[in-house]
Order: sequence, then structure tokens, then C-alpha cells
Amino acid sequence: MYALFEGDRQIGSPFRTEKEVWEAALIEGLVTDVPVADEQGGQILPSGYHVERLEAVHNPGSDGKASC
Repeated sequence: MYALFEGDRQIGSPFRTEKEVWEAALIEGLVTDVPVADEQGGQILPSGYHVERLEAVHNPGSDGKASC
């Protein structure tokens, strides 16, 4: 999962792919174009914003029962 951050604060919902985060930022008007892997460019997001991979949240025993 990936999300857009402003400083240390996550803004918006997490998405399955980094591409989906960029698309959401494009729709919100934070960027004017999505990055292309083979292009070298300058700052794409406004200063202070970045895309970050989220650590998977694991909920042991989420079914409410222990295995025996």
C-alpha cells in the first residue's frame, strides 16, 4: 500500500499501487503530470509532499479464534 504524505502526516486514503497515489494527486490538482520512470525531472509534488510505501498492517487472530 502507498499513500501521499505532507511532511510526516498521511493525507488521503492509501492505495494498492504508487501509480494510484499519483493519479489521485493529479485529480486533486497537486501535480500537473505523473512521473515517467525513464525521465529525469525536478520537483513534481509541491514542497513538503511525498509518496511513501506503507508497512503492511498485520492483525493476528483477526478471525477472533486461536488455532489449536
